[in-house]
Amino acid sequence: MVAQVVFYLLAALTVGSSMMVAFSRNIVYSTFALLGAFMGVVGIYILLAADFVAMVQLLVYVGGILVLTIFAVMLTQGIADVTVSNREVGVIPSLITVVILGAVMLFAVFHTPWQLGTPAAMSSTPTTYAIGNAFLGEYVLPFEVASLVLLAALVGAIVISRHETRE
Repeated sequence: MVAQVVFYLLAALTVGSSMMVAFSRNIVYSTFALLGAFMGVVGIYILLAADFVAMVQLLVYVGGILVLTIFAVMLTQGIADVTVSNREVGVIPSLITVVILGAVMLFAVFHTPWQLGTPAAMSSTPTTYAIGNAFLGEYVLPFEVASLVLLAALVGAIVISRHETRE
């Protein structure tokens, strides 16, 4: 019962913050509302016992992308004074799209035979142990290849940026 209440509160936080991101006329408010949306998703991941995915969401999106976005917004001169001139152009097509997609989602929700797991099946054991063992076991070669590809991309980015500064 408590988990359902917490879920609905987190879902309301996520959806409400996402709506503020989409409908706010001020980009600074939209950026800070994005924090609420990301944190709501982190809470939902924690409720699902997906601790690894929750921490990746927290570190990558909240800690990296959102902070970068906030700095970009704050360091851009006059960004809060920008007015959007074509606000009324796509209202009718967007409302039609929202109604159609909402009807499809409601149809899917009410006509899907949902399988409910037993409380014993939903364990709260950490998933990071199994992920770590998989990365050091059967997936060690793809993991290392991915790290080499990322290293090559970083070195390439450094070479390109240093080449541009010399010119």
